[in-house]
Amino acid sequence: MNSDKYIHSEVEDKIYSYWEKNELFKPKKNSKKFSIVIPPPNVTGSLHMGHALNNSIQDLLVRYYRMNNYETLWQPGTDHAGIATQALVEKKLEKDNLNKNDLGREKFIEKVWEWKNQYGDIIINQLKKLGCSCDWSRNAFTMDENLSKSVVKVFVELHKKKLIYKAEKLVNWDTVLKTAISDLEVDQREMNSKIYYIRYPIDKSSDFITIATTRPETMLGDTAIAVNPKDKRFKKYVGKIVTIPIVGRKIKIIKDNYADPEQGTGALKITPAHDFNDYDVGQRNKLEIINVFTEDGKINNNAPKDYVGLDRFEARKKILNELKEKDFFVKEENIKNKVPYGDRSNSVIEPFLTEQWFVNAKKLSVKAKQIVKSKKTGPPDIKKKIKRNAIKG
Repeated sequence: MNSDKYIHSEVEDKIYSYWEKNELFKPKKNSKKFSIVIPPPNVTGSLHMGHALNNSIQDLLVRYYRMNNYETLWQPGTDHAGIATQALVEKKLEKDNLNKNDLGREKFIEKVWEWKNQYGDIIINQLKKLGCSCDWSRNAFTMDENLSKSVVKVFVELHKKKLIYKAEKLVNWDTVLKTAISDLEVDQREMNSKIYYIRYPIDKSSDFITIATTRPETMLGDTAIAVNPKDKRFKKYVGKIVTIPIVGRKIKIIKDNYADPEQGTGALKITPAHDFNDYDVGQRNKLEIINVFTEDGKINNNAPKDYVGLDRFEARKKILNELKEKDFFVKEENIKNKVPYGDRSNSVIEPFLTEQWFVNAKKLSVKAKQIVKSKKTGPPDIKKKIKRNAIKG
């Protein structure tokens, strides 16, 4: 009985199996060559609509050149997605009442490989379902030995050219996964929060300067109070010394345009080690940088003894109680603000000063910009055909 419906399961698998069996996606030697390396999708999940679009466009180009007798390769592969994979494996271990520290490094890595071998083929099969004409005999994984060696080789070469460098800078830090993450991996969530007003006593005076903050725990690492140069309210205080409540350390009141007279009290506590904007203020004014957190979000030895070892949010409660007891606390207000969360650990991200590897993107972009500006991007013969068709039309 004939059906007027297209039943993909009866048609597509048969066709794709024929393509693979006859090795139709392997490059056939020719002087004209064309290749694409697939932007490797992560082994941690499944493909989404963006992947479907991206890979359809690549497939279109690859098939065009293959049909035009080019030696054509579409190189497939998958990415290890280190942080995301670790998070998923740790969740799986939790169900068995285990954690990576109990297992130790070597056994934990074994568990990660077990997970990859079990779930890593999901996206390869999805790509095949899309009809992607990759040469699967060359399928690669970013942690394969030959690829790892290539990465090391390129890394060393880029380092020698000073395109990769190591520096101590402020990064988005995940205190659960204990790693730096990119801006793309930070989820800015609007939350019901509180803003706290705190009095800092001015030395040799009965006056106070009041600041407003949503993160009082960071005051343990304050190195200045900033006011706007045009703010007449604070003109007489610029250059004076204040004492950080609880901490007892002396810091200076400075002028900086970052301080907004319309925000909070107009006076800002500056903690260069724990806020991106404060870090910039600190660089401009050559302020001391004091980190008061450990990698797992606890208070370190740079803080008063009573706070060392406390979780950052426990420290916040203790600080607020002590400020109230010692009459440094002014008031608190309910506000809505954006709080950064790690999209994998679901924990609050901390700006954290740490030594990391960076790429000199500015230097690397010079040649790419020149090529784009000269309109040399894109496959040349396709561009010529488009131009000819446009003239004919």
